[in-house]
Amino acid sequence: MDIHFTKVFTTFLLFLITAVMEILGCYFPYLILNQNKSHWLWVPTALALAAFVWLLTLHPAASGRIYAAYGGVYIFTALMWLRFVDQVSLSRWDVFGGVIVLVGAAVIILQPQGLIR
Repeated sequence: MDIHFTKVFTTFLLFLITAVMEILGCYFPYLILNQNKSHWLWVPTALALAAFVWLLTLHPAASGRIYAAYGGVYIFTALMWLRFVDQVSLSRWDVFGGVIVLVGAAVIILQPQGLIR
C-alpha cells in the first residue's frame, strides 16, 4: 500500500477544521441560550455554520465512508474541546475512547480503496 503522508495529513486537518466549525456553530448558541451571553454571537454562529457547510464540500466525496471517518475525528475534537475550552478533565475512558475512534477513522481513511488513493 502506497501511503502519501501529505494527503493523510491534509485529510485529517480538513476533518479537524470542519469539526471545529461544527462545534463552534453549536457552542455559540449554547452560550446565548443557556448562559445569557451576547446576542451578537449569532453572527459568528452563522459564519461558523457557513464555513462548516463549505468545508464539507472540500471533502473527497459525499459518501458514508467520508462521514464515518469524519465522525471519528469529530469525536476526538469534541473531547479536546471539553478538555481545553470547557476545562473539564478527561477520564481515562474518554482518552481511550478518543484513541479508538481515531484509530477507526485511520482504518477507514487508509484502507486500500479508502479516501487516500
